[in-house]
Amino acid sequence: MGLCESTLPQLGRALRPQEKDILRYPLIIFVVGGPGCGKGTQCRNMALKYGFYHVELGQLLREEAQRSTQRGRQIRDIMQKGFLVPTVGRAPNVVIVFDCSMETMVRRVLRRGQVEHRADDAEPAIRKRLETHYTLCEPVLTFYQQKNLLRHILAEEAPESIFAKCCSVIESLL
Repeated sequence: MGLCESTLPQLGRALRPQEKDILRYPLIIFVVGGPGCGKGTQCRNMALKYGFYHVELGQLLREEAQRSTQRGRQIRDIMQKGFLVPTVGRAPNVVIVFDCSMETMVRRVLRRGQVEHRADDAEPAIRKRLETHYTLCEPVLTFYQQKNLLRHILAEEAPESIFAKCCSVIESLL
């Protein structure tokens, strides 16, 4: 769900005062959408404008997958097959859903893969990730819809237009 800018403490070290404040921050926003819908770009924009800490789950998982640990190998195997890696976290205040066509997401991810050389940005893995995203996210989105937490944003438009819509959602919460 975005690029990891957080500097959470290493194990065995006491929390610094500013880290305690980060963990107490009351506003948690989940940004959901298929690979290539613009989550990372928009989360970085929101973090810059509002001073949020942006924790990208995908980046954290890719870093762990590069480690030579049993957990790293398990995560790597799951990701290379195009499946979602199970995670646990605190409940959000709002869930922003980026709606984007499959064709647009595949095109964006292939372009990103050429630039960033990410192993999980090959077309077969992309299509599997999209299939998995749609299949596994549906019950999650239904759950948050029932709690009236979903805010849909069309992510086919220019990044500036998408960001303006994100700002509207955030400002309605502040």
